[in-house]
Amino acid sequence: MKPVLIIRTGQAPDNIRARHGDFPHWFRLSAQLAPHRLRVVNVAAGETLPSPHEVSGALITGSAAMVTDRAAWSERTAGWIRNAMDADLPLLGVCYGHQLMAHALGGRVDYLAGGREIGTLPIELLQGAEQDALTTFLPAKFRAHTTHEQSVVETPKGAKVLARSERDPHHLIRYGRNAISAQFHPEFNADVMRAYIRRKHHDMRREGFDPHHTYRQVAATPLARRLLKVFSRHHGLSHTAR
Repeated sequence: MKPVLIIRTGQAPDNIRARHGDFPHWFRLSAQLAPHRLRVVNVAAGETLPSPHEVSGALITGSAAMVTDRAAWSERTAGWIRNAMDADLPLLGVCYGHQLMAHALGGRVDYLAGGREIGTLPIELLQGAEQDALTTFLPAKFRAHTTHEQSVVETPKGAKVLARSERDPHHLIRYGRNAISAQFHPEFNADVMRAYIRRKHHDMRREGFDPHHTYRQVAATPLARRLLKVFSRHHGLSHTAR
């Protein structure tokens, strides 16, 4: 059986990683992936991606990097995404991975107007999302954890936007039969979200946000967290898939 690829585009900050683990661990748990089926490739460290034909699907993580910097490793990964789309490989990108997929497929990424979006926020499904195989379980509004400075400001031609927040109109995007991405973080739990707010509280104050209020608003996001599991099961990637 082909492995499930986790494309690691960064890592959690040291203090968060020491207490809560790191991106591949969060993705594995949320997607219910068996450890022996995983292949983690750290593209930010220069590791080489396998051919899309050598894996059964791919999850693309978040990062502290910026897509608009167009780092060599990031642009190589964008090229790999285009090849994976040609192969109809199941793909799911999160945060940086979401932005990188949109960039790779012809969209545009830039800084989110009004500054960073951070905290547990309401996400709203858009018309037609109830017909998508991966969002039929979601209500019209649900909560999700967010932390990002950049965003998809223009979607690729032919992409379908499935969900938005008050400030970001492109929180969940469908690119093709097997490819989807989320700006919010389905792999985060509430403790991880709180840890990011604590880490970013100085930046938040400088930008005019109240970190204490944001911290108090953090709550469990069981519906958002189901996205990775539903994706994994839908494409036969998880150890619980039938």
